[in-house]
Parts: sequence; C-alpha cells; structure tokens
Amino acid sequence: MSMAGKLRRIAGLDGAGGLRTAGDGLRKVARLARRRPRVDLSHPARSPLGSTVVNCVTYRDGQRVTGARDLVEAVERVRKARAGFVWLGLHEPTEREFADVAELFGLHPLAVEDAVEAHQRPKLERYGDTLFAVFKTVCYVEHTELTATSEVVSTGEIMLFVGHDFVITVRHGRHGSLGPLREELEADPEQLAKGPAAVLHAIADHVVDEYLTVTNSVQADIDQVETDVFAEHGARADPGRIYQLKRELLELKRAVVPLARPVLELATRPERVVPPEIQAYFRDVSDHLLRATEQIAAFDELLNSILQAHLAQVGVAQNEDMRKITAWAALIAVPTMVCGLYGMNFDFMPELRWRFGYPLVLGVIAVACLALYRGFKRNGWL
Repeated sequence: MSMAGKLRRIAGLDGAGGLRTAGDGLRKVARLARRRPRVDLSHPARSPLGSTVVNCVTYRDGQRVTGARDLVEAVERVRKARAGFVWLGLHEPTEREFADVAELFGLHPLAVEDAVEAHQRPKLERYGDTLFAVFKTVCYVEHTELTATSEVVSTGEIMLFVGHDFVITVRHGRHGSLGPLREELEADPEQLAKGPAAVLHAIADHVVDEYLTVTNSVQADIDQVETDVFAEHGARADPGRIYQLKRELLELKRAVVPLARPVLELATRPERVVPPEIQAYFRDVSDHLLRATEQIAAFDELLNSILQAHLAQVGVAQNEDMRKITAWAALIAVPTMVCGLYGMNFDFMPELRWRFGYPLVLGVIAVACLALYRGFKRNGWL
C-alpha cells in the first residue's frame, strides 16, 4: 500500500468518510513521518510533491497552524483534532504528481481526470461528501492599439475539491494567482473560521469580480471601435477589429454564462460542506454574475449593431463612389460622342469645311460639359 493509502487507513478515511482513531495507527503515522524528509510545504521549491505545489497551510479557528512537517502530518493532525482544515494549492499538476493527493483525500477518479486535463466548462459536481467545482478565470490583456489580431481576453481555470476538512485548489493558466486572496482571507479570521466553504465562496467571489473588471475593460475597446466607425471616415475603419472583439467576447461568454447554474445551486441547494450562513454569501456572488452576464449580452448586441452600421457605411460609400464615377463618365461621354461623330471621315459633312465649325464644336462641348457638371454638383454626385 502506498504512503497516501496508509494515511487514509490510519486517519480513518473509509468509504463513508468516517473517522477512526487507534493508537497503533497513530504510531504508524509517526514512523511514516520520520522516514519522510522534513520539508516546508509552504515553499514550492522544497515541496516533495514537486514544483506544482504552490502552498499548503493548515487553518484552525481562522488562524494558521504551524508545526506540520509535511502533508501527511498536516492532514493527520486535523483529523485527529477534528478541527480546522488543510488548504493545498497546486498549479498545473501532472497525473503522476496528483495521484498521491487524490488517494490521500479519496478524490473521485473522474474529478481527478478533469482537474489534471483542464479545458472544462464551469460546473459543480458532488462525489459523496466532496464538492468538485470548476471556475473559468479571465484576464484582460493590455494592448496599445486594438488590431484584427489583438488578444483581448485570456482565460484559465481553477478547480476546487472541497471537503469537511480540506480544500484543494488546482490552477491552470498564467494568471489567476490565489496568493493575494489567501492573504485577504487570513486577514479576516472570523470568515476563515467558517471552514472550507468560506474558501470556496472567496474564490467564487474573486473570479466573478474579475469578470466585472474584464467587462469594464472590454467596454473601453468597444467604445473606441464605435467612435472610429461613426467618425467622418468611418467606412475606412478595419472591420477585422470588430470581428476580433466578437471572438474575444465569445470566449468571455463561454467562461461566464455556464457558471450561473453552479453558483445558483450553491446559493439555494443544501450542501453538506456548505453551511447555511455561507449560502447567503453565494446569493451576492450570483447577483454579480448576473450583472456580468447581462453586460456581455449587451456588448454582443452592441457589436452586432456596430458591425451592421459599418457595413451600411461601406455600402453608402460605395454608392457615392459609383455616382462620382458615373458623373465623370457622363462628362467624358459628351466630347467622346462629338469627336466620334466628326471622326467618321464622310465626304459630305458641311461643318468640316466651315470656317467657324471647329470653334462651334468646341463651344458646344464646353457648354454641354459645364451644364452636366453643374447638374451633378447640385445633386451631390460630384
């Protein structure tokens, strides 16, 4: 049996999630801990689980508890005291790196596969006494000028395993660090003392607040595109920027909209690991999420309107160009017709040998062209 399996048996993680205590078992944990190197899991470079471990901290009554030499001892202490919880943070672990953690906490294989592979839709699943939640994180990508190839929204993922005495966060992507969030929670011991559910709410609230921040930044890009389209020479604006914004908005929509149902379930449906006092906080998260969803829907409609307006402007500009071309063609047609008529070289054309024939023809051409020009100018064709 592996190290994690021994700990599960000793700490009492049977199939029903119950707790068993035995003197022999605790002595085995002590011997097991002595055989393992003493490392500080709060430092990723020293973690025996590899560089994927961001942090591992034990909390009791809202305060950090120090003294545990490794994850095994931290979990054993929490379950022996029946108080507190362990928060383990991971970043893009491999299947091999996550295997011992999954066995230690009794995580469902399907949830483990989703956590390792990533690229999941936001969702909430229940496996016994463990909740598995997936959140899509978003980040606004700063750019000096919006182009048809600019990246506007970058997405990542945060997976959470939440039990009675543990929280495991698995993060994918370059952004979405939970370090500042952990510090905020530690600064509010009263909230952190409410257990793993408080961490779940804090992460959900943090992710949804980022949605609102990103939507505000995207709105600035949309306003700029709208200003350019309705400017004096709006028909010359690059339509690729509008399509790029729509693509980026679609990516944001895929992250935000599917989260509505999981958050609503957390706010209304009784959960074993989410006490009623925490559910009230999820209602606030649901309101913020609804606001972000409505903003995205409004942006999508606005971009559709901007695109249609741009296409209409392009059509109007093309019509104006065609009118100008037609007007100039008409002006050129008059001398072309007259010159063509007198260039037929017939022998009997009286005007050919008339002294005033040439100036008369030039005068007729000039008068006709001037009349056409004034008519086109008056009607806005030129």
